[in-house]
Amino acid sequence: MDAIKDKIKGNWNQLKGKVKQKYGSLTDDDLTYAEGQEDELLGRIQEKTGESKEAVKKFIDSL
Repeated sequence: MDAIKDKIKGNWNQLKGKVKQKYGSLTDDDLTYAEGQEDELLGRIQEKTGESKEAVKKFIDSL
């Protein structure tokens, strides 16, 4: 999980656009990120998209 947290923390503004492209139902509010809230962010993406947390992590890690 640390690699995902580092990726989110370091590149979130760049990653956000790609996440929105893949999961079109997400809004800017869904993708609001504050440092230290990576798990909450992943949970919001999972809840909104119906994807598993592992699938969301894998997608973010692939970017």
